[in-house]
Formats: sequence, structure tokens, C-alpha cells
Amino acid sequence: MKLLSLAVALLAAGSASAFAPSAFSSTGRTSAAVAPRMAGADAEFYIDQDRRNLMNLILLGSATVTVGGLAVPFIAFFLPPGPVGGGGGTIAMDALGAEIVLEDYLKTHPAGDHSLAQGLKGDATYIIVKDDKTIESYGLNAVCTHLGCVVPWSAPNKKFMCPCHGSQYAPDGHVVRGPAPLPLALAHADVNAEGKIVFTTWSETDFRTGAKGWWM
Repeated sequence: MKLLSLAVALLAAGSASAFAPSAFSSTGRTSAAVAPRMAGADAEFYIDQDRRNLMNLILLGSATVTVGGLAVPFIAFFLPPGPVGGGGGTIAMDALGAEIVLEDYLKTHPAGDHSLAQGLKGDATYIIVKDDKTIESYGLNAVCTHLGCVVPWSAPNKKFMCPCHGSQYAPDGHVVRGPAPLPLALAHADVNAEGKIVFTTWSETDFRTGAKGWWM
């Protein structure tokens, strides 16, 4: 009986060991399975330097176009209008931005009229209608030479009178009362082939002072 019991015990032990998992083989299989997964993850998340540079350039280009599109109109708003017309001058414009045609202008502006138009560099400039219903060959910049106020024309007094500090100018723009130190700037006022009034820079001697214009 003892021999039979011993034989049964040995047989049971051998059966158990046959179905037990091997530590070595399990570890080997685990390492082999993990390695491909890690390699796949690296391949999935890795971006080479060329692709990264291309993405940066695309992002920078998009930002530049967007900012430029917003900035250009903003900056242009603060810049004075450039010359228009064929002769290098600036076509006079009224308060609504319409180009001034001399024939139409004289229908609504009588002799002796001094009215403002948009002139060189966008400055307010007087167009002067003479007694013979033509315009003077010059326009007068309305900016006071004292501190830059716009000087209105006083028809009853027949002179320009600055409301800011009391400077006064004669009909041709020379100073008759300070504190303004200089006459109003001149600009040529001509009519182009289309009948529109055009301002151009007065680069000749100032006929009021006999000297070169201070605005040059």
C-alpha cells in the first residue's frame, strides 16, 4: 500500500508540473509583443524636421497675409491722397470727395467767392473766383502758419481771420496781423483738358514776398 501511495503521489506531481507556465517563455513572449507596439507608437508620433519646417512656413504665411490685409487699409487711411490726373497735380475735390469741374463750380460760386477744396496732400485749399468769373491762378492753403488752425474767409471783412489766436491774412494770403509769422502757402490752380481744377506745387518765387516759398 505504501508503494502504491508513493507511486500515485509521484504521478500527480508530474502531471502538475507538465501544465505549469514557464517563467522564461512568458517573459520572452511579453517582450516580443511590447517591442512592436512601442515601435509603432514612435512611428505614429514622430514628425521629421522637414515636415515641421513646412508647417511653420505655412502658419507664418497665413498670419502674414491676415495681418497685412488688416494693416494696409488702416495705414492708408492716415496717408494723404497721392497725386491724380495726368499732369502730376492733384485734382481739386469738394467736401463729398467729388472732383471739381470748373464749369459746374462757377454756376454755384459767384465772383469774389473763397471756398475750400481738398488740395495738395489733402490740405484744405481755397479756390478764389475773380470778378470776371474765372479763378485765380493760385490756390491758398487754409492752414494757419502760426499753430495750424484752418483759417476761414471773412467776406464782410474781405480777409482771412484765424479764430484760434487772431492772425489775419489779406485776400492773397499775406499776413496783415500776427502772431502768424508767414503767409499762407501757395499752390498753382489750373484747369486740365477735362475741365477739372488741378492743384500743383508752387515752386517759383512767392510773388507776395519776393523770396522762395517757405513751404518748399
